[in-house]
Amino acid sequence: MVVSLPIDAFLAGGGALIDVRTPAEFRQGHIPGARNLPLFSDAERAEVGTLYKQQGRQAAVLRGLALVGPRMHAMAAELAAWSERTAGAPLRLHCWRGGMRSASVAWLAGQLELPVVLLEGGYKSYRHWVLELFERPWPLRLLGGRTGTGKTELLLALRELGAAVVDLEGLAHHRGSSFGGLGLPEQPTSEHYENSLATVLAPMAGAGQIWLEAESAMVGRCRIPAGLWRQMKAAPVLAVERPLAERVTHLVTIYGAQDPLALAEATQRIARRLGPQRTAAALEAIGQRDWASACRQMLDYYDRCYDHGLDGHACRAVDLGGLGAAAAALELVSRGLVVLNHPAAA
Repeated sequence: MVVSLPIDAFLAGGGALIDVRTPAEFRQGHIPGARNLPLFSDAERAEVGTLYKQQGRQAAVLRGLALVGPRMHAMAAELAAWSERTAGAPLRLHCWRGGMRSASVAWLAGQLELPVVLLEGGYKSYRHWVLELFERPWPLRLLGGRTGTGKTELLLALRELGAAVVDLEGLAHHRGSSFGGLGLPEQPTSEHYENSLATVLAPMAGAGQIWLEAESAMVGRCRIPAGLWRQMKAAPVLAVERPLAERVTHLVTIYGAQDPLALAEATQRIARRLGPQRTAAALEAIGQRDWASACRQMLDYYDRCYDHGLDGHACRAVDLGGLGAAAAALELVSRGLVVLNHPAAA
């Protein structure tokens, strides 16, 4: 008999994690680290589901067997290969509700004498776990600072030292502005973004501080989960300050290598907020490859947005001018502004 495990025990397992839902379901969101071995294609699942509603279970099962039968050898071979790669640890299978699809693939694995465990309640139960996780109280601290102060780099340096850090922008594949997606991979769906955040956040239970970048509710097209966002709005902010020249240099390093046409398009998207004069000056600077001047035209707008976003937060400023990310991280730790949970080895 195949065992069904609750979510925590299922996630803690060491075997291959196999999602047997359709490719479309998998693209919408999946457990990070899962591999997709769809029992049905998107069209096949729709066909079998319609048949179930119209003619009942038996007709749907017979049609499902007819569709899957020719693929059983290939599926069995993949299951065997994944089992071998994980030294025979139980394969962790799931579908949407922990029903027929995962049970069918578990039966196939059983014919090869491969150990299998199922997720109790399927991916639906996993999603409940994800959303509940964000409602728990977390000791959040926000790292703020105007555009170009190197907040992301500083957070990553703090993580290297042993601070508990959630990289909201890195998981979203976006830097959080109109220009934020340039040069980065396609963004995940908001559902999968939530899944990725939960995977990073869950092991931080018990941390004294958890550091995130001060963001708006949307990081590009990815929405920060409501439960986490409510706590972020009430969290204290440590605001990094750097001279304007350092900020411009930092921004030129990031965006100067991007496609000028893409930079111009991103500038046009915020033209109404920049105003006609700043927009024209920024576009002219981009056309002349004068990245520093282009940055300066836009910083006034972004600085005003950032300052407005701090309303209601308890905020402490810290001047890190002249310090690179690694040195700045050490400075924050030495001054007791950031507490390490797992200090890095010397």
